[in-house]
Amino acid sequence: MGQLDGRVALVTGGESGIGLATARLFVREGARVALVGLQEDALAAAVEELGAGAATAATADVTDEAAVRDAVEAAYADLGRLDVLVSNAGISGASSPIVDYPSDVFARTLAVHVGGAFHVLKHGLPRLTDGGSVIIVSSVTGLRGFPGSSAYVAAKHGQVGLMRSAAKEVAGRRIRVNTLHPGPTSTPFQDAIEMAATGLPRDQAAAAFDAMIPLGRHTTTDEIAQAALYLASDASAMVTGTTVAIDGGLSG
Repeated sequence: MGQLDGRVALVTGGESGIGLATARLFVREGARVALVGLQEDALAAAVEELGAGAATAATADVTDEAAVRDAVEAAYADLGRLDVLVSNAGISGASSPIVDYPSDVFARTLAVHVGGAFHVLKHGLPRLTDGGSVIIVSSVTGLRGFPGSSAYVAAKHGQVGLMRSAAKEVAGRRIRVNTLHPGPTSTPFQDAIEMAATGLPRDQAAAAFDAMIPLGRHTTTDEIAQAALYLASDASAMVTGTTVAIDGGLSG
């Protein structure tokens, strides 16, 4: 038996990276998944890989509240229930000191990470099964500060505050709400962040980040997915309002 047999999870940013790795593991553990993302071709490929009986997909920008509401309702209608919400959609923002940071990029970064997670909570919680789980994928930057990334750091800290408030609000329904905090993870998304931050080619930028991590390497998407599985499963039945770091010791 799988750890998520019979359950249904909605995953934003589900067409690639951490979102897709999480969806793959959830399906292997017996869940069906509703993927939400921006890239139609990638979403279609993900559904084909996971199996039409195991996955559905909807295109939505998480900053668009109506689109998120419609995606949640479509998932509920298609799959019959929702037991896990994974708010994972994100953008990297700019790499710039605060005094030079583009204000529109700052606002957009907060809108995607904090506003997007808020929309998932607002429209997903009414459909979530009592005893369900909400996982907001934050970052090591939600636990400590880094220069040149003010919008991303602020947004990821904002997700923690949103999580703590939500965890208190839905505790009476036995719904758990937690944030997951990956460190540098081997994805094209992270490659772009590292190259922008360091001004170095990809391999050199990755090596510079490895040097900052006590365990000496990037996290893999599969390792992040395993942490998400723990938070989605009954193994974490008494874990709520908590920040869960999987960052090789970077936030320690």
